[in-house]
Amino acid sequence: MDYLPDNNSRYKDVVYWDERYKTERCYDWLGSFSKFKHLLEKYVKKDDSILILGCGNSSMSGDMYSAGYRAITNIDYSSVCISAMSARYSDCPGMTWHQMDVRQLSFPDASFDVVLEKATLDAIMVEEKTPWEVSPQTACFIHQALTEISRCLKPGGRFVSVTFAQPFFRKRLYARSEYSWSIEHLSYGEGFEYFLYAMTKGEELSPEDAALEKKLREESESLPTGTATTQNEDKEDFLSTIDL
Repeated sequence: MDYLPDNNSRYKDVVYWDERYKTERCYDWLGSFSKFKHLLEKYVKKDDSILILGCGNSSMSGDMYSAGYRAITNIDYSSVCISAMSARYSDCPGMTWHQMDVRQLSFPDASFDVVLEKATLDAIMVEEKTPWEVSPQTACFIHQALTEISRCLKPGGRFVSVTFAQPFFRKRLYARSEYSWSIEHLSYGEGFEYFLYAMTKGEELSPEDAALEKKLREESESLPTGTATTQNEDKEDFLSTIDL
């Protein structure tokens, strides 16, 4: 792949993406929309107002529009991406494009029926050496993003996250009662398994997920202040396992 960076940390660099989007027309992480369409239909209705985070130059928004999902708002922090995609889909009424940081969504509370992300949070976590211990900086970034996502969801709305992260690791981020949502997960893919998580706003965590939240909180509170977590020094390129 011509666009692979020399270092995974560049996936968090807007300059890298701006340069990439100047020449790359389309790229889909974790497979195309058709790969998980059958799962998404369980959680997203055709007339839902949908926000897609970190849209990139993926064909997903266009494929969803063609499938009948017409109220789609797309955001990405690359202005080059947003300019190119806005021009490409200028003939799609109801499809809008905005440059925006996922941690600071400029939408009113309860704006969307569905917030959808595919590999956007994975990209945020590319520098993590191990999924067992997420760094405080990344954990803060993810928490800010999830707080904003929850704020922008309507009651009964759903946050849908498509990722290669297994439930054992990803639920550790999503299972927090302050987000006011329940969690379900499904999987798809042949040869390599991907996961779709659906968080429903206004529902309580399951007893299992509530117990996980309690366990993680107790573990965090028991750590001495300033104690550094031990991490595997060998870099693990998690993105190398994605079906590119």
